[in-house]
Amino acid sequence: MMFLSVFELFKIGIGPSSSHTMGPMVAAEYFIDEIENGEWPRREGDKVDRIQVSLHGSLAFTGKGHATDRAIVLGLAGEKPSQINPDDVESILASISDEKEVSPKGEAVYQFDPETDLVFDYDTMLPHHTNGMTFKGLSGTGEMLLKREYYSIGGGFVVDEKGLKQLEEDAPVHHEGVPYPFENAEQMLQMSKKSGLSIADMKRANEHASLSQAELSDGLAHVWDTMHNCVERGLRQHGELPGGLKVRRRSAAIVEQLEAEWGINQINPVAANEWLQVYAMAVNEENAAGGKVVTAPTNGAAGVIPAVMSYYTKFFPSTNAKQREDYLLTAAAVGGIIKHNASISGAEVGCQGEVGSASAMAAAGLAAIMGGTPEQIENAAEIALEHHLGMTCDPIGGLVQVPCIERNGLGAIKAVSAASLALRGDGTHFVSLDACIKTMMETGQDMNSRYKETSQGGLAVNVVEC
Repeated sequence: MMFLSVFELFKIGIGPSSSHTMGPMVAAEYFIDEIENGEWPRREGDKVDRIQVSLHGSLAFTGKGHATDRAIVLGLAGEKPSQINPDDVESILASISDEKEVSPKGEAVYQFDPETDLVFDYDTMLPHHTNGMTFKGLSGTGEMLLKREYYSIGGGFVVDEKGLKQLEEDAPVHHEGVPYPFENAEQMLQMSKKSGLSIADMKRANEHASLSQAELSDGLAHVWDTMHNCVERGLRQHGELPGGLKVRRRSAAIVEQLEAEWGINQINPVAANEWLQVYAMAVNEENAAGGKVVTAPTNGAAGVIPAVMSYYTKFFPSTNAKQREDYLLTAAAVGGIIKHNASISGAEVGCQGEVGSASAMAAAGLAAIMGGTPEQIENAAEIALEHHLGMTCDPIGGLVQVPCIERNGLGAIKAVSAASLALRGDGTHFVSLDACIKTMMETGQDMNSRYKETSQGGLAVNVVEC
């Protein structure tokens, strides 16, 4: 499993959730491919005519707020998270609702009525993960010909039952020929010391096992451009976010005030934090509206990493493409370690696995481009993650809005503070990043399921929706 490419952690897609929107869309695509190309027992004349889908666990409880139902329909229609135009979504959904069928490649047609063939099963939890989905392919007479279970395990990653069992059984790790196959932070530091390379350069060398320098640089530039465009669009939008909570976008109004003050009152002692927060909130307002975002490492935490880089560029305008690459590569190195040894799924470990992981990744990336040693970078990541331990995932109304949008702003502030604190030291510290990651996973396993993206506890039940 390890190595994880930077492009596996930073996926381009649409909001509002990587595990509840992007993942189910991908799972639907997998099922269509299984119908058409999979090796399943077919009798002569067998033909899938109708598709039925049921959502379980967290996907059932918060699926409507996270647009899981819409994502399933779009995936069955052949749409991909990285390619779909958010402006086309409503017309696609309306057409399928009217025609009660999907034609994923413009060829085969399957009967599918979103009103009756997509079921939110609140009573049945699939055995391997709370984000479970069951897909069925039925004949024209209603006989079930094909059944598959998929699990969305965070960050847009999707596995079937076999794949998840392999993860649970600690299947052998395949390094795919990468020169620096570190699986934890201790190995990362050891390999850096032995090779004399920075964390970013080791990650770069690993990526070069399958990508040319041009492919890697172009890909990273595309990721950053998408992040930056998301920030910029979010800073221009006004109005109310969808979903019924009547949450208003605030980023545009805030940035207008900050820009008016820029150059006039630069001694404002909280200005840096305000810029950090508004950049992060802009991204997560876009995410909540179903806009195009980059999982970093998830949609719910998508604002932290672009916010910290945008903040750094704001105050250090000479920032260049190489620094942005190092920032993203270092962040991905830390994110890969967290995902490999714990989880980035709010449904599995709470928001400590989403905003906490994003803050650790951003802190590491910032420490790297500010000249930190590998030890200081690891320290920065640990500080940021440590101070998110125990954070629950309790979205009000199942929507990725409250407390998620502001939480990204505070995660960005913690990332910058963690990097600054680490850079004031020499890299030696009491708690290792590996110990912190282990603690995060154990905390998530002990956490009551009501506080893990089910909207059955915390703010989700103690705040009256209006």
